[in-house]
Amino acid sequence: MTRQHGEAFLGKVEEIRLLAKANRQSAEDDGEAGDHDRLQEVLRTLDDENLIAIARAFNQFLNLTNIAEQTESTEQYAGSQLEELFARLSERGISDDTIVDTVSKMHCDLVLTAHPTEITRRTLIQKYNRIADALEDVVEDHGMSAEARTELERLIAEVWFTDEIRTERPTPQDEAKWGYAVIEHSLWTAIPQVHMRLEKLVKQATGQTLPLEVSPIRISSWMGGDRDGNPNVTADVTLEVLRLARWMAADLYLRDVEELLSQLSMSECDDHLVFLCNGKVEEPYRHVLRGLRERLTVTRAWAETKETPWENIIRSDEDLIEPLKACYDSLVTCGMEIIADGLLKETLIRAYTFGTTLVELDIRQSSDKHIELLDAITEYLELGSYREWSEQARMDFLLQELESRRPLIPESWNPEGEAGEILKTFRLIAENNGQGIASYIISMAKRPSDVLGVVLMLRKCGINRVLPVVPLFETLDDLENAAWTLERLLRTNWYTRYIEGSQQIMIGYSDSAKDAGQMAAAWAQYRAQEDLVTVAEKYEIDLTLFHGRGGAPGRGGAPARQAILSQPPGSVKKSMRVTEQGEMIRFKYGSPPLALINLDLVLSSAIEASLLPPPKPRENWRLLMQRLADVACESYRATVQQDPDFVEYFVEGTPERELALLALGSRPARRNGCDTDRSISELRAIPWVFAWTQKRLMLPAWLGTDAAFRADLTDKEWHVLREMIEEWPFFQTQINMLEMVLSKADAEISERYDETLVSPELKKLGDGFRKRLEDLIDSVNQIKQQETLLQHNPEIKQTLGLRHPYTDPLHLLQIELIKRCRESNDYLPEANKALLVTIAGIAASMRNTG
Repeated sequence: MTRQHGEAFLGKVEEIRLLAKANRQSAEDDGEAGDHDRLQEVLRTLDDENLIAIARAFNQFLNLTNIAEQTESTEQYAGSQLEELFARLSERGISDDTIVDTVSKMHCDLVLTAHPTEITRRTLIQKYNRIADALEDVVEDHGMSAEARTELERLIAEVWFTDEIRTERPTPQDEAKWGYAVIEHSLWTAIPQVHMRLEKLVKQATGQTLPLEVSPIRISSWMGGDRDGNPNVTADVTLEVLRLARWMAADLYLRDVEELLSQLSMSECDDHLVFLCNGKVEEPYRHVLRGLRERLTVTRAWAETKETPWENIIRSDEDLIEPLKACYDSLVTCGMEIIADGLLKETLIRAYTFGTTLVELDIRQSSDKHIELLDAITEYLELGSYREWSEQARMDFLLQELESRRPLIPESWNPEGEAGEILKTFRLIAENNGQGIASYIISMAKRPSDVLGVVLMLRKCGINRVLPVVPLFETLDDLENAAWTLERLLRTNWYTRYIEGSQQIMIGYSDSAKDAGQMAAAWAQYRAQEDLVTVAEKYEIDLTLFHGRGGAPGRGGAPARQAILSQPPGSVKKSMRVTEQGEMIRFKYGSPPLALINLDLVLSSAIEASLLPPPKPRENWRLLMQRLADVACESYRATVQQDPDFVEYFVEGTPERELALLALGSRPARRNGCDTDRSISELRAIPWVFAWTQKRLMLPAWLGTDAAFRADLTDKEWHVLREMIEEWPFFQTQINMLEMVLSKADAEISERYDETLVSPELKKLGDGFRKRLEDLIDSVNQIKQQETLLQHNPEIKQTLGLRHPYTDPLHLLQIELIKRCRESNDYLPEANKALLVTIAGIAASMRNTG
């Protein structure tokens, strides 16, 4: 930095940092807002070139702080939640057979999604990972040598001289490659480690051996499969992404097999391996592995083409697992278990977990698009308009066609437009009978026909296995009707036979919170899960709930353990799916040590929720929670949906417009793809949360909740609230996450945005929000019986405090830059670039975007 810009620049950076630090210190000492005027004046005098450099400096300070904290937290993490859980299971008298049965059937599916929340370039992510690795080496060596210091300086220099802002939006293929890189560099190592840790604990606790084929953790993906509102994801793109996954899987297995070929030089083997070697017993393990290497090599070459499968490729998981398992069993039989339990066992665990496809892809599309396709079919066949039919008429038609063996769709029929693209996707899925596809997600699902319509299209296009078709309930009304929809489906004999005793339902956190506010949405999600569990038990089906959580609390984000253990009792019965979104993938799984910690957390929490479920809420808790949710929803909607000034205030007072300049992800920010549409309903939940986070008002996470806690609560009700936070994990998690959000909110910073950017007649709206924010902080402190936020979490409070001197200048810079860009009739390239850097820096400070 000094070599590029000189000592004067470094002095300016330090002047700004010290001014920001002094402002914060003054505010803490006097209890008054800091004086940002002098700091703002210093920033205002910067020319365009220095604006970018200053913004970049503070952005990188924050990114490097995150890396250092991440390394420290990894080092300080002692033991494992799995170990602690197994000790408690023994104390609680859970039988050995119950433990083994639960663990053997456990299915935790982490679904990697490419929602546009990862603001950091992949190039920089790789450099940050190398810095983290270097820091971990320093920690392990208990000190920093001269060589280590030089290496860290070199890596930081690489970061400084690399442009942090993408110039082009990533394609869905780019997003998929990024997801596969996380598997390659992190999960590929961590998953065998957590599996063997679990296996050891089961053996110690029960004396029983966990079968190798048990895969309690699976990895799926939406990258290249999620076409809801994203016209860039086509059938051709999905095919390419599926082939990319096959290529990466073959390549990763080839690396393991090459190493195994150097290790397994022994000659003694069992009869089955002799058979596989056609009677040749000289280095039989190498003989078998060479055959596997040849097939993997052919598979990798085929995956680079668009051709139909070649003759000698790995076609199924069995093709991959059988030779590896044969080698493993032979080594064990011949007394060489210590060798079998090395890399060969790790490779087998990977094969059982990742299979030949590396990840399985979810296909997601909106329910209205399926209606459009079915309407095109019925119109083409001169049956009328499917779109105009009643729900009963649709159900009658769908069941009639499902029970019929005759074709529905003429092979030569290829409709134009979106209907044609959706049909092409169904045909692609059917090509290999759904290989590589985990499930089909129906977003904005509302009624039973939404599910049966997709099942019909899959079957009529040629798929003959039961591919899970998953309704995603997203709005408040849809969540409240979710159990009714499921029961209507399960009353249908054809459908009950078809699902073979298993059903998956997805709960939408983001859009329901944007529709009704965080408190009302969270309670609706909880009640929907309770009702769905009741219906599933009534019809004796295994229910898997799929949680579509985001990173931010306003989109259902919460620490993994709290999130899982705060679900209703019975909602995690040996299976669960959860999305891992955007930048949270990097924060939780960006390195093998981080991944091991978080996989341990997820797995232990899922096992605990299955064997030691949380208590059911008492009736007085439920009644008070319903009252709070009703008040919160009414207040939230009165502001967001009914206040005529709200949208204009949002557009003027946040960088929502400027976020469109960021090449964040492949999906448009609005469902209809129209950037000029200002309606909140069409805005994606991610930029909605992102914009308020940049302003530090954090509105989506608390608006409405403030009204609930002001709703003339009696002394008795305040007592009940304290009881709820002490004894009810759901309410405890909601309040803890609310407290975390409120601690990141900053009324003074948000007021600065309003002073500079908002029209005079709209400023009263911001003043009102800040007053409501202040009142809510008082309410939370009252519920938690504390004087200040995070009073019982000094470490987190200190972490947030450390960031202020680096974040405050970025906010003030951002305000100045937004003002310049909006007032200019011309495009200001330097100012726009600096603005985008401030957005990236504030996102790094908050540790989430949307």
